[in-house]
Amino acid sequence: MFGFEDLTKKINLKARRSSSYDVTGGNADSSPVAPHAKRVLFEAEACGEVRHIWMAVCSDDVFVLRRAVIRMYWDGEETPSVVSPVGDFFGLGHSRGYTHSNAAFSTSSNDNRRLGEGAALNSWIPMPFSKSAKIELENDSDIPLNVYYYVDWREKEPSDGKVYTLHASWRREDPTALTDDGSPEFAAMKNGKNLTDRYNYRILYAEGEGNFLGVSMSIDNREGEWWGEGDDMFFIDREDMTRDFGGTWPPDLHGTGSEDYFTHAWGMQHVQGLYSGEAWCEDNNFERAHNCNGKVVEYRFHIADPVPFEKNIRVSIEHGHANDREDDVASVAYWYQAEPHSPLSYDELPDADGRLPKPSRTDRRIAGYLN
Repeated sequence: MFGFEDLTKKINLKARRSSSYDVTGGNADSSPVAPHAKRVLFEAEACGEVRHIWMAVCSDDVFVLRRAVIRMYWDGEETPSVVSPVGDFFGLGHSRGYTHSNAAFSTSSNDNRRLGEGAALNSWIPMPFSKSAKIELENDSDIPLNVYYYVDWREKEPSDGKVYTLHASWRREDPTALTDDGSPEFAAMKNGKNLTDRYNYRILYAEGEGNFLGVSMSIDNREGEWWGEGDDMFFIDREDMTRDFGGTWPPDLHGTGSEDYFTHAWGMQHVQGLYSGEAWCEDNNFERAHNCNGKVVEYRFHIADPVPFEKNIRVSIEHGHANDREDDVASVAYWYQAEPHSPLSYDELPDADGRLPKPSRTDRRIAGYLN
Protein backbone atom coordinates (compact mmCIF):
# COMPACT_ATOMS: atom_id res chain seq x y z
CA MET A 1 0.00 0.00 0.00
CA PHE A 2 1.08 3.55 -0.61
CA GLY A 3 2.47 5.55 2.28
CA PHE A 4 3.88 9.05 2.71
CA GLU A 5 7.26 7.87 1.47
CA ASP A 6 5.76 7.06 -1.93
CA LEU A 7 4.84 10.72 -2.43
CA THR A 8 8.50 11.78 -2.38
CA LYS A 9 9.29 10.02 -5.65
CA LYS A 10 7.80 9.52 -9.07
CA ILE A 11 4.73 7.26 -9.13
CA ASN A 12 4.41 5.38 -12.40
CA LEU A 13 0.62 5.33 -12.41
CA LYS A 14 -2.13 7.44 -13.94
CA ALA A 15 -4.80 8.74 -11.59
CA ARG A 16 -8.33 8.06 -12.86
CA ARG A 17 -11.82 8.62 -11.46
CA SER A 18 -15.40 7.61 -12.14
CA SER A 19 -17.95 9.81 -10.32
CA SER A 20 -21.55 10.95 -10.34
CA TYR A 21 -20.75 14.62 -10.97
CA ASP A 22 -23.27 16.73 -12.89
CA VAL A 23 -21.92 16.80 -16.47
CA THR A 24 -23.96 19.93 -17.22
CA GLY A 25 -21.97 21.92 -14.68
CA GLY A 26 -24.89 22.11 -12.27
CA ASN A 27 -25.16 20.72 -8.77
CA ALA A 28 -27.29 17.62 -9.44
CA ASP A 29 -24.37 15.36 -8.51
CA SER A 30 -26.18 12.10 -7.97
CA SER A 31 -27.27 9.21 -10.15
CA PRO A 32 -30.80 7.79 -9.82
CA VAL A 33 -31.41 4.06 -9.54
CA ALA A 34 -34.99 3.04 -10.20
CA PRO A 35 -36.70 0.34 -8.11
CA HIS A 36 -35.32 -3.11 -8.91
CA ALA A 37 -32.81 -1.64 -11.37
CA LYS A 38 -29.01 -1.56 -11.53
CA ARG A 39 -26.53 1.24 -12.09
CA VAL A 40 -22.91 0.74 -13.21
CA LEU A 41 -20.74 2.97 -11.04
CA PHE A 42 -17.41 2.11 -12.62
CA GLU A 43 -16.28 0.21 -15.68
CA ALA A 44 -12.82 0.06 -17.24
CA GLU A 45 -11.01 -1.88 -19.94
CA ALA A 46 -7.46 -1.55 -18.65
CA CYS A 47 -4.96 -2.84 -16.12
CA GLY A 48 -5.35 -0.99 -12.87
CA GLU A 49 -6.35 -0.86 -9.23
CA VAL A 50 -9.22 0.79 -7.40
CA ARG A 51 -7.71 2.65 -4.45
CA HIS A 52 -10.70 4.40 -2.91
CA ILE A 53 -14.48 4.35 -3.10
CA TRP A 54 -16.69 7.05 -1.59
CA MET A 55 -20.44 6.65 -1.73
CA ALA A 56 -23.62 8.11 -0.25
CA VAL A 57 -26.96 6.40 -0.83
CA CYS A 58 -30.18 8.39 -0.40
CA SER A 59 -33.64 6.83 -0.19
CA ASP A 60 -36.91 7.06 1.71
CA ASP A 61 -36.48 3.33 2.36
CA VAL A 62 -35.05 3.11 5.90
CA PHE A 63 -33.66 -0.32 5.04
CA VAL A 64 -31.79 0.87 1.95
CA LEU A 65 -28.40 -0.19 3.36
CA ARG A 66 -29.59 -3.81 3.38
CA ARG A 67 -31.80 -3.65 0.29
CA ALA A 68 -29.22 -2.06 -2.02
CA VAL A 69 -26.60 -4.56 -3.22
CA ILE A 70 -23.05 -3.88 -4.44
CA ARG A 71 -21.36 -6.25 -6.90
CA MET A 72 -17.86 -6.20 -8.35
CA TYR A 73 -16.54 -8.04 -11.39
CA TRP A 74 -12.87 -8.39 -12.32
CA ASP A 75 -11.22 -9.30 -15.63
CA GLY A 76 -14.31 -10.24 -17.59
CA GLU A 77 -15.74 -12.78 -15.15
CA GLU A 78 -19.42 -13.67 -15.47
CA THR A 79 -20.09 -14.16 -11.76
CA PRO A 80 -19.17 -11.35 -9.34
CA SER A 81 -16.28 -11.56 -6.91
CA VAL A 82 -18.03 -9.21 -4.48
CA VAL A 83 -21.69 -9.63 -3.49
CA SER A 84 -23.03 -7.81 -0.43
CA PRO A 85 -25.67 -5.43 0.82
CA VAL A 86 -24.01 -2.06 0.37
CA GLY A 87 -24.09 -1.06 4.03
CA ASP A 88 -22.59 -4.30 5.30
CA PHE A 89 -19.80 -4.17 2.71
CA PHE A 90 -18.65 -0.82 4.13
CA GLY A 91 -18.95 -2.06 7.73
CA LEU A 92 -22.47 -0.80 8.50
CA GLY A 93 -24.50 -3.62 10.00
CA HIS A 94 -28.23 -3.93 10.77
CA SER A 95 -29.06 -1.28 8.12
CA ARG A 96 -27.80 1.44 10.52
CA GLY A 97 -25.89 4.55 9.52
CA TYR A 98 -23.13 5.35 12.03
CA THR A 99 -19.58 6.68 12.29
CA HIS A 100 -16.61 4.34 12.48
CA SER A 101 -13.09 4.07 11.10
CA ASN A 102 -10.40 1.45 10.55
CA ALA A 103 -7.66 0.63 8.04
CA ALA A 104 -10.12 -0.79 5.51
CA PHE A 105 -13.26 1.35 5.83
CA SER A 106 -14.51 4.61 7.27
CA THR A 107 -18.06 5.92 7.53
CA SER A 108 -19.60 9.07 8.98
CA SER A 109 -23.14 9.92 10.01
CA ASN A 110 -24.90 12.74 11.81
CA ASP A 111 -26.90 10.32 13.96
CA ASN A 112 -25.51 7.02 15.22
CA ARG A 113 -28.86 5.69 16.46
CA ARG A 114 -31.58 6.13 13.86
CA LEU A 115 -32.53 3.36 11.49
CA GLY A 116 -31.99 4.46 7.90
CA GLU A 117 -29.88 7.50 8.76
CA GLY A 118 -27.69 8.60 5.87
CA ALA A 119 -23.97 7.92 6.00
CA ALA A 120 -20.88 8.58 3.94
CA LEU A 121 -19.24 5.28 2.96
CA ASN A 122 -15.52 4.93 2.24
CA SER A 123 -13.43 1.91 1.23
CA TRP A 124 -9.64 2.05 1.34
CA ILE A 125 -9.07 -1.56 0.28
CA PRO A 126 -6.84 -2.00 -2.81
CA MET A 127 -8.77 -3.70 -5.61
CA PRO A 128 -6.40 -4.73 -8.44
CA PHE A 129 -7.46 -6.00 -11.87
CA SER A 130 -5.47 -7.13 -14.90
CA LYS A 131 -7.63 -6.20 -17.88
CA SER A 132 -11.11 -5.01 -16.85
CA ALA A 133 -13.35 -4.13 -13.93
CA LYS A 134 -16.98 -3.30 -13.24
CA ILE A 135 -18.75 -2.12 -10.07
CA GLU A 136 -22.53 -1.93 -10.00
CA LEU A 137 -25.22 -1.05 -7.49
CA GLU A 138 -28.63 -2.73 -7.50
CA ASN A 139 -31.68 -1.12 -5.92
CA ASP A 140 -33.57 -4.16 -4.59
CA SER A 141 -36.43 -2.02 -3.28
CA ASP A 142 -39.82 -0.71 -4.39
CA ILE A 143 -38.56 2.82 -3.63
CA PRO A 144 -36.13 4.73 -5.88
CA LEU A 145 -32.71 5.75 -4.61
CA ASN A 146 -30.03 8.24 -5.54
CA VAL A 147 -26.34 7.49 -5.22
CA TYR A 148 -23.44 9.93 -5.04
CA TYR A 149 -20.07 8.31 -5.65
CA TYR A 150 -16.37 8.52 -6.45
CA VAL A 151 -14.36 5.52 -7.63
CA ASP A 152 -10.70 6.55 -7.57
CA TRP A 153 -8.43 4.17 -9.42
CA ARG A 154 -4.97 3.94 -10.94
CA GLU A 155 -4.22 2.81 -14.46
CA LYS A 156 -0.89 1.04 -14.86
CA GLU A 157 1.10 -1.05 -17.29
CA PRO A 158 0.19 -4.76 -17.42
CA SER A 159 2.57 -7.20 -15.77
CA ASP A 160 3.09 -10.94 -16.04
CA GLY A 161 2.76 -11.52 -12.30
CA LYS A 162 -0.18 -13.28 -10.67
CA VAL A 163 -2.83 -10.93 -9.31
CA TYR A 164 -5.11 -11.74 -6.40
CA THR A 165 -8.42 -9.91 -6.78
CA LEU A 166 -10.70 -8.78 -3.97
CA HIS A 167 -13.59 -11.04 -3.01
CA ALA A 168 -16.34 -10.43 -0.47
CA SER A 169 -19.46 -12.39 0.41
CA TRP A 170 -22.37 -11.65 2.77
CA ARG A 171 -24.28 -14.35 4.59
CA ARG A 172 -26.69 -14.64 7.50
CA GLU A 173 -28.08 -17.20 9.92
CA ASP A 174 -31.24 -16.11 11.71
CA PRO A 175 -31.33 -17.77 14.10
CA THR A 176 -28.15 -19.79 14.56
CA ALA A 177 -30.29 -22.78 15.49
CA LEU A 178 -29.16 -26.40 15.30
CA THR A 179 -30.92 -29.68 14.59
CA ASP A 180 -29.81 -32.76 16.48
CA ASP A 181 -28.39 -35.09 13.82
CA GLY A 182 -27.82 -37.94 16.26
CA SER A 183 -24.03 -37.85 15.90
CA PRO A 184 -21.65 -38.42 18.84
CA GLU A 185 -20.11 -35.02 18.07
CA PHE A 186 -23.46 -33.30 18.48
CA ALA A 187 -24.11 -35.08 21.78
CA ALA A 188 -20.67 -34.08 23.06
CA MET A 189 -21.27 -30.49 22.00
CA LYS A 190 -24.52 -30.38 23.92
CA ASN A 191 -22.46 -31.36 26.97
CA GLY A 192 -20.15 -28.40 26.39
CA LYS A 193 -17.36 -30.16 24.44
CA ASN A 194 -17.13 -29.07 20.81
CA LEU A 195 -14.55 -30.99 18.78
CA THR A 196 -15.81 -30.16 15.28
CA ASP A 197 -16.60 -26.99 13.39
CA ARG A 198 -19.52 -28.64 11.59
CA TYR A 199 -22.06 -26.78 13.72
CA ASN A 200 -20.28 -23.41 13.85
CA TYR A 201 -21.32 -20.24 12.07
CA ARG A 202 -19.49 -20.30 8.74
CA ILE A 203 -17.74 -17.03 7.90
CA LEU A 204 -16.07 -18.25 4.70
CA TYR A 205 -15.44 -21.26 2.55
CA ALA A 206 -13.32 -20.65 -0.55
CA GLU A 207 -11.43 -22.80 -3.01
CA GLY A 208 -8.27 -21.65 -4.76
CA GLU A 209 -5.15 -19.72 -3.83
CA GLY A 210 -5.19 -16.50 -1.89
CA ASN A 211 -5.11 -14.62 1.41
CA PHE A 212 -7.88 -14.18 3.96
CA LEU A 213 -8.37 -10.46 4.67
CA GLY A 214 -10.97 -10.42 7.41
CA VAL A 215 -14.59 -10.14 8.49
CA SER A 216 -17.22 -7.66 9.57
CA MET A 217 -19.81 -9.37 11.77
CA SER A 218 -23.23 -8.13 12.88
CA ILE A 219 -24.79 -9.84 15.90
CA ASP A 220 -28.35 -9.25 17.08
CA ASN A 221 -28.50 -10.61 20.62
CA ARG A 222 -31.85 -12.38 20.66
CA GLU A 223 -31.26 -14.46 23.79
CA GLY A 224 -29.93 -11.81 26.17
CA GLU A 225 -26.86 -11.92 28.40
CA TRP A 226 -23.35 -12.25 26.94
CA TRP A 227 -23.34 -13.31 23.29
CA GLY A 228 -19.65 -14.22 22.97
CA GLU A 229 -17.44 -17.13 24.08
CA GLY A 230 -17.46 -18.68 20.60
CA ASP A 231 -14.04 -19.96 19.43
CA ASP A 232 -12.84 -18.98 15.96
CA MET A 233 -11.48 -21.85 13.82
CA PHE A 234 -9.47 -21.82 10.59
CA PHE A 235 -9.00 -24.91 8.42
CA ILE A 236 -6.47 -24.41 5.61
CA ASP A 237 -5.58 -26.58 2.59
CA ARG A 238 -7.40 -29.70 3.78
CA GLU A 239 -8.12 -32.67 1.51
CA ASP A 240 -11.32 -33.60 3.38
CA MET A 241 -12.70 -30.06 3.66
CA THR A 242 -16.16 -29.13 2.40
CA ARG A 243 -18.25 -26.02 2.55
CA ASP A 244 -19.95 -27.27 5.74
CA PHE A 245 -17.05 -29.17 7.34
CA GLY A 246 -13.52 -28.02 8.02
CA GLY A 247 -11.95 -31.46 8.03
CA THR A 248 -10.01 -33.57 10.49
CA TRP A 249 -9.67 -32.09 13.97
CA PRO A 250 -7.92 -29.95 15.20
CA PRO A 251 -8.12 -26.72 13.17
CA ASP A 252 -4.94 -25.11 11.88
CA LEU A 253 -5.79 -21.99 13.88
CA HIS A 254 -8.00 -22.27 16.98
CA GLY A 255 -9.03 -19.29 19.09
CA THR A 256 -10.37 -18.91 22.63
CA GLY A 257 -13.51 -16.80 22.28
CA SER A 258 -15.37 -14.27 20.18
CA GLU A 259 -14.15 -11.18 22.02
CA ASP A 260 -10.61 -12.59 21.88
CA TYR A 261 -10.75 -13.03 18.09
CA PHE A 262 -11.91 -9.41 17.78
CA THR A 263 -8.89 -8.60 20.06
CA HIS A 264 -10.87 -7.50 23.14
CA ALA A 265 -11.34 -9.19 26.54
CA TRP A 266 -14.00 -9.47 29.26
CA GLY A 267 -16.66 -8.66 26.71
CA MET A 268 -16.36 -6.07 23.96
CA GLN A 269 -15.39 -2.46 24.56
CA HIS A 270 -16.58 0.35 22.30
CA VAL A 271 -13.17 1.12 20.80
CA GLN A 272 -12.00 1.05 17.19
CA GLY A 273 -8.50 0.17 16.03
CA LEU A 274 -6.85 -0.03 12.65
CA TYR A 275 -7.36 -3.78 12.34
CA SER A 276 -9.98 -4.75 14.93
CA GLY A 277 -12.69 -3.38 17.14
CA GLU A 278 -16.33 -2.58 17.55
CA ALA A 279 -17.85 -0.47 14.80
CA TRP A 280 -21.16 0.10 16.57
CA CYS A 281 -23.19 -1.01 19.57
CA GLU A 282 -26.85 -0.38 20.24
CA ASP A 283 -26.96 -0.55 24.04
CA ASN A 284 -23.95 1.27 25.48
CA ASN A 285 -24.74 0.96 29.20
CA PHE A 286 -21.58 0.55 31.26
CA GLU A 287 -23.51 -0.29 34.42
CA ARG A 288 -24.08 -3.72 32.90
CA ALA A 289 -21.57 -6.03 31.28
CA HIS A 290 -20.88 -4.12 28.09
CA ASN A 291 -22.63 -5.23 24.92
CA CYS A 292 -24.76 -7.91 26.48
CA ASN A 293 -27.90 -6.45 24.94
CA GLY A 294 -29.14 -5.42 21.53
CA LYS A 295 -27.24 -5.26 18.26
CA VAL A 296 -23.48 -4.94 17.79
CA VAL A 297 -21.04 -4.86 14.87
CA GLU A 298 -17.47 -6.15 15.21
CA TYR A 299 -14.58 -6.31 12.72
CA ARG A 300 -11.21 -8.03 12.39
CA PHE A 301 -8.81 -7.46 9.48
CA HIS A 302 -5.74 -9.65 8.94
CA ILE A 303 -3.67 -6.92 7.29
CA ALA A 304 -0.76 -7.19 9.71
CA ASP A 305 -1.21 -10.97 10.19
CA PRO A 306 -2.41 -12.37 6.84
CA VAL A 307 -3.75 -15.93 6.55
CA PRO A 308 -2.62 -17.45 3.21
CA PHE A 309 -4.11 -20.53 1.58
CA GLU A 310 -3.06 -22.53 -1.47
CA LYS A 311 -6.02 -24.88 -2.10
CA ASN A 312 -8.93 -23.97 0.15
CA ILE A 313 -9.91 -22.31 3.39
CA ARG A 314 -12.80 -22.53 5.83
CA VAL A 315 -13.24 -19.91 8.56
CA SER A 316 -15.91 -20.47 11.19
CA ILE A 317 -16.80 -19.37 14.70
CA GLU A 318 -18.94 -20.90 17.42
CA HIS A 319 -22.17 -19.07 18.29
CA GLY A 320 -21.71 -19.07 22.03
CA HIS A 321 -19.62 -21.68 23.83
CA ALA A 322 -20.10 -25.01 22.03
CA ASN A 323 -22.77 -23.34 19.86
CA ASP A 324 -25.22 -22.91 22.71
CA ARG A 325 -26.83 -19.68 21.42
CA GLU A 326 -29.51 -18.89 18.85
CA ASP A 327 -28.90 -15.29 17.81
CA ASP A 328 -29.20 -13.45 14.50
CA VAL A 329 -25.72 -13.34 12.95
CA ALA A 330 -24.69 -11.83 9.62
CA SER A 331 -21.22 -11.27 8.22
CA VAL A 332 -19.16 -10.10 5.28
CA ALA A 333 -16.00 -12.11 4.63
CA TYR A 334 -13.22 -10.38 2.69
CA TRP A 335 -10.39 -12.17 0.95
CA TYR A 336 -8.03 -12.01 -2.01
CA GLN A 337 -7.59 -14.91 -4.38
CA ALA A 338 -6.51 -15.84 -7.87
CA GLU A 339 -9.31 -16.30 -10.37
CA PRO A 340 -11.33 -18.27 -11.13
CA HIS A 341 -13.19 -18.36 -7.85
CA SER A 342 -15.35 -21.30 -6.91
CA PRO A 343 -19.13 -20.89 -6.82
CA LEU A 344 -18.93 -22.67 -3.47
CA SER A 345 -17.40 -19.48 -2.07
CA TYR A 346 -20.84 -17.93 -1.95
CA ASP A 347 -24.30 -18.38 -0.58
CA GLU A 348 -27.25 -17.33 -2.65
CA LEU A 349 -28.07 -13.81 -1.50
CA PRO A 350 -31.49 -13.88 0.23
CA ASP A 351 -34.23 -11.70 -1.21
CA ALA A 352 -34.52 -8.18 0.15
CA ASP A 353 -37.01 -9.04 2.89
CA GLY A 354 -34.79 -11.91 3.99
CA ARG A 355 -31.93 -9.47 4.59
CA LEU A 356 -33.79 -7.01 6.81
CA PRO A 357 -32.91 -6.64 10.50
CA LYS A 358 -35.48 -7.43 13.13
CA PRO A 359 -36.48 -5.12 15.99
CA SER A 360 -34.90 -6.11 19.28
CA ARG A 361 -35.89 -5.35 22.85
CA THR A 362 -33.40 -2.50 22.88
CA ASP A 363 -34.89 -1.11 19.65
CA ARG A 364 -38.19 -0.62 21.39
CA ARG A 365 -36.59 1.32 24.26
CA ILE A 366 -34.84 3.94 22.14
CA ALA A 367 -37.06 6.58 20.60
CA GLY A 368 -36.71 7.11 16.87
CA TYR A 369 -35.51 3.63 15.90
CA LEU A 370 -38.64 2.23 14.37
CA ASN A 371 -41.30 3.62 12.06
